[in-house]
Amino acid sequence: MDLSCWGRYPRVETTPLAFESEESLREILVRHRDLIPHGNGRSYGDSALSRRIVPMRPHDTILEFDKENGLLHVQAGVLLAEILETIVPRGWFFRVTPGTRLITVGGAIASDVHGKNHHVAGCFSDWVKDFRIMLADGRVVTCSKSAAPELFKATCGGQGLTGIILSARIFLQRILSTSLDQTTIKTRNLEETFDAFEQYRDAPYSVAWIDCQTRGKAMGRSLLMLGDFRKDGNLRYRNPPRRNLPFDLPGPLLNRWTVKAFNNLYFARAGERVSRRRVDIDTFFYPLDAIGHWNRLYGRKGFLQYQFILPRAHSYDGLAHIMRAIATSGKGSFLAVLKLYGPANQNWLSFPMEGYSLALDFKIDRDIFSLLNKLDSLVVRYGGRIYLAKDARVSREIFETGYPDIDTFRTFRKDNGLEQVFQSLQSQRVGI
Repeated sequence: MDLSCWGRYPRVETTPLAFESEESLREILVRHRDLIPHGNGRSYGDSALSRRIVPMRPHDTILEFDKENGLLHVQAGVLLAEILETIVPRGWFFRVTPGTRLITVGGAIASDVHGKNHHVAGCFSDWVKDFRIMLADGRVVTCSKSAAPELFKATCGGQGLTGIILSARIFLQRILSTSLDQTTIKTRNLEETFDAFEQYRDAPYSVAWIDCQTRGKAMGRSLLMLGDFRKDGNLRYRNPPRRNLPFDLPGPLLNRWTVKAFNNLYFARAGERVSRRRVDIDTFFYPLDAIGHWNRLYGRKGFLQYQFILPRAHSYDGLAHIMRAIATSGKGSFLAVLKLYGPANQNWLSFPMEGYSLALDFKIDRDIFSLLNKLDSLVVRYGGRIYLAKDARVSREIFETGYPDIDTFRTFRKDNGLEQVFQSLQSQRVGI
């Protein structure tokens, strides 16, 4: 079976090892090495790719929903989209959600995903009550911050390298509407963008589209979008239909000129300095999910998503330096997202730290790897790190520089007999 994840790079020939029960999964772990759990294939790089995968999507049952207290118990293979259909009409929503609803709960924990409210709500794992996980020797452990805390810190953000998550209980938040009030702040440059983030840092949700091609006085111009749930009592919800991109776009179609034209049009669509409108859950949180197979925008060779975060003290200078390098290269990214983050949690490989992150998409061509190597060196210079759930090419040296707890994670894997069983292309590349 030929397999890739959402970036369509790299590809690997893999063998699926399906299971129907905990006993059959235990037999798989006894008999096989070099495997990794695989959810819906929405991680961008190679963190869920290996010579053998354990498909988790069939295990998608909602086991229990305490609709009075907002505690949800689900199998690890259920999609966030499937959960939304159950919880939203009852007045509940995720405490933390990433930019797609098409990932599994197990994948959300393994990547310790974050969203547009990290500055006030932290990561997905901060709202996980506990989860059940099968280790390499077949033992099933119920894990939380207080029960098996080291396993919790290793698993949340651990990219599937500590075991097979079977089910989880997660806390939800009350909502009184499926709509949000969205305020868009139009900024003229990077300095104004940072000032706006700081001015509205108490907003429940915030995210900015940022123009990474403009140079000079307009460098870093952005549209900062703030969101807050309405209280109108309208809880009607259904997953919206998607329009599919039916074929791969020709590679040459995405170039510095087309990206520049898109950026100019997108920036111009916000005519006023401050504008307001009402939007629904999917428009605000999951805009790209409206386009099925949007990864085909980048052509047959695929793309690389590059997401890094810089500590607060160095975010402005670091981002300015990195954005100048991107603009000079002419390698455009029309999907460029800037976010503000609050303090880091205690998980050993969790991505967020207090500061700012930038996520960009680059189509794969002959020059892109050298550019990203240059950006890596700048990220390290300013004290940042790369997000593993988005990565497909970072070196071991660059990775280690950004994650000070990596040796603790490696030791935990070795001491618990995990390193020979749970492996991915990514773990082999960066030595975890």
